Amino acid sequence: MHAPPPNPDIPLRAGVMTADQARDPDHFPGLAVAVPLGIQHVLAMFVSNLTPAIIVAGAAGFGFGSPDSSALIYMIQMAMLFAGVATLIQTIGVGPAGARLPLVQGTSFAFLPVMIPIVAGQGVTAMAQLTTAAICGGLFHIGVSFFIGRIRFALPPMVTGLVVLMIGLSLMRVGVQYAAGGVSAQGTPAYGAGISWMLAGIVVFTTLGLSFFGRGIWSIASVLLGLAAGYAAAALLGRVSLAPVGSAPWFMLPSPFHFGFALSASAILGFVLMGFISAIESIGAVSAICENGAGRPASDRELIGATCADGMGTAIAGVFGAMPNTSFSQNVGLIAITGIMSRHIVTIGALLLIACGLAPKVGALVTTIPIEVLGGGVIVMFGMVASAALSILSGVDWTQRNMLIFGVALSIGIGLELEPDAVSHLPDTLRIVLTSGVLPAALIAVVLNLLVPDRTAQPLAAPPGVPT
Repeated sequence: MHAPPPNPDIPLRAGVMTADQARDPDHFPGLAVAVPLGIQHVLAMFVSNLTPAIIVAGAAGFGFGSPDSSALIYMIQMAMLFAGVATLIQTIGVGPAGARLPLVQGTSFAFLPVMIPIVAGQGVTAMAQLTTAAICGGLFHIGVSFFIGRIRFALPPMVTGLVVLMIGLSLMRVGVQYAAGGVSAQGTPAYGAGISWMLAGIVVFTTLGLSFFGRGIWSIASVLLGLAAGYAAAALLGRVSLAPVGSAPWFMLPSPFHFGFALSASAILGFVLMGFISAIESIGAVSAICENGAGRPASDRELIGATCADGMGTAIAGVFGAMPNTSFSQNVGLIAITGIMSRHIVTIGALLLIACGLAPKVGALVTTIPIEVLGGGVIVMFGMVASAALSILSGVDWTQRNMLIFGVALSIGIGLELEPDAVSHLPDTLRIVLTSGVLPAALIAVVLNLLVPDRTAQPLAAPPGVPT
């Protein structure tokens, strides 16, 4: 696959760099180009990076407006700080860890279906189980990275597409709940009020408008700008209070085991199993960057380094009370748009994330976003996750065998998530893992794909009367 021509919007015509330099990960284009593009990378992933921490805190019961909102501010800070740290591991490298490519790391959505059932209604104390599981899962992930080439056969596009689809589908309910006023408002007259949906709608339509008709940074940062529009509307309506920002300190260092240390078999098992999916996500990101940006396939060292950095970033984040990390696909697309492969640009973005992560006032400002405004952004993001899954699945050969495997896995995964009481008699560890939706669907698809022989040579024909 040949690399696309460099984007004419970047200053190649001014002689800043040649096309070969633009495809070279080790080339530094100078601060005049690197700083704005590094900021652009941060803007592209900023909201997605913070959202998982906000969702987990809300599920646990210490979300926006709760007495324990200081814990939420800490989680937001750690999401920024350790996204930056994990990104530096990828771009600069630490021993075998790091692809030394322009990979941006951020908090992973993939683990949310596992984390939410564990912390649901349990308060801040439940966070110790998650962060401890992140450490264990990250260490396991590091070990798996050295064998990643041998297990890729077990995760074809049908399986990975199913997993990504399950992640998107399982989280769409969260977006609607937020847009309607938040879980805490359920059962009250305020839940589902017109003003809530108006604020969420402003975010959705602003994001869509900028994505479709904007250019450059206006399109790339459309979700962030959509949230800004919703935030401004909420402020005009008197629904924003900046009191948390005034009381937050200017500087804060992370604290080891901030939420404590607690072993949970269900959490550790869930993190270990989802680590395989995260590893495959990173392989896809590395392959896309190398093929589309550098015009060559990814090397084994780059694949191993990327997945090893995933595990190392997750383990380090867990030590300091942060969520697991993975590579962000939206930044892979950004590299294709700019045509510049320099890892040093992403390094500058990582340093900016670290600086934000050390300033609690940034996290406090995020907590002032009304839940309905955040809901509008979440609806867009989780919809895009499901759309990405359909893109992956479009390349699958839909034989009768594949359709049956996919259908059974999808049916059981969604069914158990919608009706968790169906496995209420199982031990807690198995119950939590099975009701996550993602893990049972993935396990069923992997096992059936390995065991069931492919005896259908042609794709399944459409039933009579169904248009093809």
